[in-house]
Amino acid sequence: MSNTIHKGQVSFVNHEKKYIIIEYEENGRKKTVNGPVDEKQQQKWIDKKLIKKKHLFHIGDTVNFTAGLSDRGDRMTASNIQFLYNTALDVLINKAKTENNFIGYLKVIDEQYFVKEIDSYLFFPVPLSPWQLKPTETELNEAVTFSLENLENKEKITAKLYNNKYIPEFYTAVKLNKAGAPVAATVHKITPHGIYLHLVDDKIPVKLPFREGVQVNDTINVHIVYLSPFKIVVEES
Repeated sequence: MSNTIHKGQVSFVNHEKKYIIIEYEENGRKKTVNGPVDEKQQQKWIDKKLIKKKHLFHIGDTVNFTAGLSDRGDRMTASNIQFLYNTALDVLINKAKTENNFIGYLKVIDEQYFVKEIDSYLFFPVPLSPWQLKPTETELNEAVTFSLENLENKEKITAKLYNNKYIPEFYTAVKLNKAGAPVAATVHKITPHGIYLHLVDDKIPVKLPFREGVQVNDTINVHIVYLSPFKIVVEES
C-alpha cells in the first residue's frame, strides 16, 4: 500500500456490502478506486492511528486516502479512508436549522432503517423507538417525510420520520402523562440497581431507585415525569 495521501470524492456507496467508490485525480488523470468502510476495518485504522474516528459515508464526501494493491495483489484498493467534509450535507444541515422538513425514501440495510434524501442521495439512519411499530414491506422504498436530529454532530445525525406508529400501550402512556394522575405499576424485577415495573401491561417497562421492603408483584403508585418515544421516567407518588 502506497504512503502517498490522495484526496478524492465519494461517488458511490454500497451500504450493504460496506464499500465506497472514490473519484480522484493523479498526474492529471481521473481515476476511481474502491475502498472498504465497514466498522471493523475503520476500527483497525483507528487503532493504528491512521484515522481519527469512524464515519457513515455518503455520496459527495471529500476524503483523504492511500491507494495500492489489495492483499491478493489483483486490483487497486483504497485504505486509511478519512472523511474531511461534505458540502451537500452542510447544505441540508443549514436548511434544517430553519426548515427541518425533508423528503426521502425508506430503506432497510442489515436490519437497520435509513432514509435516502431525495435530492442529495445522502443516507441517514432512522432509530426506532422500543414501542414503535416497524415499517411494513410495502412502506420500504416509498417516499416519506422526515426531519434531521443531532445537527450539532455530523457523525451522529439521524432522521426522524413524521408518520411513526406505536403500539397501543405507548399511546395509553401518553394519555396518562397528559392526565398527570398516579398510575398503579406492577413490580416484575428487583436488583441492587433498581426496581423494575410494568407501567402499562407488560409492554412499557419503567424503573425506580432501589429501596428495601419491595417485593415482586407489589403494586406501586407512580406518576410520569418524562415521556418521549425513547425514554419514560417515573417517580413514586
